[in-house]
Order: sequence, then structure tokens, then C-alpha cells
Amino acid sequence: MAQTQGGEPGDGAAEVLDRPLPDGVRRRVVQIVADAFGRLTVGELPAQLRQYARFTPSRRAKFAGNAMAAALESDTLFRQRIAEKFKEAQPELCGALDSGAPPPAADPLDVAAAAYVLRPGGWVKLVTAAGEEAQRAHAERADEESRAELERLRGQLAAAREQIRAETEGLRAEAEAARKEAESLHRKLRAALSDVKRGEAALRKARGETEALRAEGQVQVSAAESENRRLKTRLGEAEAALEATRKAAREGRSVEDMRVRLLLDTVLDAAQGLRRELALPPVSVRPAETVDAVEPGRMTPKDIAARALSEHDPAVLDQLLALPQAHLVVDGYNVTKTGYPQMPLEKQRLRLLGQLSQLAAQTGAEVTCVFDGAELAAPVLLAPPRGVRVLFSKPGVTADELIRQLVRAEPPGRPVIVASTDREVADGIARAGARPVASVMLLKRLTRG
Repeated sequence: MAQTQGGEPGDGAAEVLDRPLPDGVRRRVVQIVADAFGRLTVGELPAQLRQYARFTPSRRAKFAGNAMAAALESDTLFRQRIAEKFKEAQPELCGALDSGAPPPAADPLDVAAAAYVLRPGGWVKLVTAAGEEAQRAHAERADEESRAELERLRGQLAAAREQIRAETEGLRAEAEAARKEAESLHRKLRAALSDVKRGEAALRKARGETEALRAEGQVQVSAAESENRRLKTRLGEAEAALEATRKAAREGRSVEDMRVRLLLDTVLDAAQGLRRELALPPVSVRPAETVDAVEPGRMTPKDIAARALSEHDPAVLDQLLALPQAHLVVDGYNVTKTGYPQMPLEKQRLRLLGQLSQLAAQTGAEVTCVFDGAELAAPVLLAPPRGVRVLFSKPGVTADELIRQLVRAEPPGRPVIVASTDREVADGIARAGARPVASVMLLKRLTRG
């Protein structure tokens, strides 16, 4: 509310604003001062504002807004000078305010700012009305924004409902397809069970036939053994007759020889006939092949046990690297920060790569050293040593992920050894078929030379 102090009624200079100047009005007031500021001499400026004399209007409004607003409120002479410059720039608006009839089409904020600077009669009401109008406009904008947000949320809700409905229909279709597939699998299972039962019946029949054939074969073997015994008896008789004929070889050797040869031919023909009758198959299995035992096979990294060695004994690593076509993958920074973390990263890399080059030359194994590229401020210019492949992970990819990619790229069955103390890396590469070893073991092996 406006109050009149020490002046005649209607004197705007005596009115006092009993509330803070609205933000919108304050910004317009600061802009009026900034525009008129440049048309004043340095001597006409308050001492605290002279440092901003060379600033552009926009920079004055930005950096000296608070100081100009305070000077305008406290320095009446400065306000009057600004008012004179403003009247020269806006004569129509200032004349309307002096006559007490501000233009209806003018922006309330511009009218309130001009009234605040000029201080005509009733200027407090104009400022208050502008503030209330700005609040109403702000409230209307907030209401419109709320309604727009509500409409947007309603649209999102409708879209979500439509998406849920579509997903529900899709799930129902998938469930129906799964049910039909399950029914088809049940039918196939019943058919398979029927085939199994028929197979079991055929197997029982075949076993019966086999038993009958085995019994028949035993009978034939017994008959063959009897015939063999009879033939042996006849052979004995023939041998006796042969011995007798030897004594009379000089008298009738030709006749006796004929009888003996005929007897031997008879025995041989009987033996061949017995072999054809029994139809015994040729021997394909040797007795030694029926003994249950483990045959020698190819050794893999998983087959190498501790063999009375410590878990961190470098001899275990020697056994792994001695496997054919072994590939050693090293988690670079994990090893260096375990062995010599106090050194700079560049020296850590050079020391580790030099030792790995010697290890590759000694064992003949393929060696790949992986470093995390996320810790680099710039690309590394490095000549890899002989026998060692050096890789840095790409941006967004950790060294652990690059190691798992290397393990998955190897063919199944190839010995791959990964040196790292990272438990997550060890578990991941173990599931992929590689053999994890601790960084301490590799450091001991490299130190041993």
C-alpha cells in the first residue's frame, strides 16, 4: 500500500513501496538504467557506478544490476537524471504517466518500471498492479504448463496401456504357441515310448533267438568234439597201421602207402567239413582288449594337478606352458600393480614386457599382454618386444572384457592360461575353458628368470 509522508497529497515522490519490487519490474528498471547510463557523464554517476561507465548496456545489466537498482533507490538525484534521459527516449509513455492515464495497450511491466523511475502520483499502485498482473500471468502459464503436462502424461498413459495391451496379446499368442508345441511334444513322447516298448519286445525276441542259437551251437560243438574224438581214434589206428606197414615196406609199400594217404585225406576232409558246419567267425577281439583300463590321451590345462606343489609355485606355470600350443594371456596392470605398484605406469609396462619376452623365448608359448586403455591420457607409442603381443582396451571396454574376448576367440581344446588375481576374471575365463593362475605365480616365474 502507498503511504504519503512529508508532502502534499498526490506527490509521487512521497509515496513508499511497502513490499519488494516484483522481479519482472526490477529487470525492466535495470534495463532502463542501463540504457540511460551511457548518456550520463562520469561526474553525473554515483561513485559506486563509475567503474561501469565503459560497459555496454547488456554488460551493465548483467554485472551492475544490483548496484544500479540500489543507487536508483537511495540516490534521488541519480534517479531524477535517469528519469530525464528516459523521458527523452520515451516521451509518449512518460507523458501518459504524468497525465495519470497510462496507455491501455502498454505492457504492465513497462508501465510499472517507468512509474518506478519517474515517480508520478500513484506510482506505487501501478507497481503493485504490475506485480499482481505478473503473478497472475505466471500462475496462468503454470496452469497451462500443468495442463500440457497432464495431457502429455495422459498420452503417455494411453500409449503405455496400448503397449501393455499389445504385449499381452503377444504373450497370449506365445502362450498358445507354447501350449500347441507342448501338445506336439507330448504326442511325440508317447510315440517314442511306444517305439521303445516295441524295441524292448524285439530285443527280448532277439535275446531268445540268440539263446536258442547258442544252445544249438553248443549241441553242434559237442557233436564236433565227439566226431573229433572218433577221428582221433581212427587217426591212432591209422598211425598204428602206418607203423605196421613200415615193417613191410619192402614187400608191399605201394599198397600200404595208398591206404595211409587215403586215411589221412579222409581225416583232413572231415576236419574241413566240421569247420564249415560250425561256421565259426574269425577272431576280431583279443583277450587283452577286454580288460577295463584307461588308455593314454591328450593332456589339457585342467588335467595338471598340484602334484605336491604349492598353488603359487612357478613350477605349475612351467607345466602349463609346456603343453602343446599353449597361449599365455596376461592382465598387465593387475600383474604390475601386484609386483611393483610404486613405479610409474610407463616403467611398469616396460619392465613387465621385457620379462614376458624372455619367458616367451624360453618356453616357445604364445604370449599376449592386455592393458586397460581407460587409464591412458593419450595413445601409447610402444614397440612390442619380440614374442609378445601387446593390446590396449578400446574406450568403453575394460581390460577384463578384452581378456574374456581373447579366451572366447580360441578354439575348444587349446591350452589357454590367464594370469590375473581378479576373481571375476578368473571365474569368467574358467567357465570359458581357460586355466587361471595368480599374478604372484607369474611374478615368481619371471623373477626366477
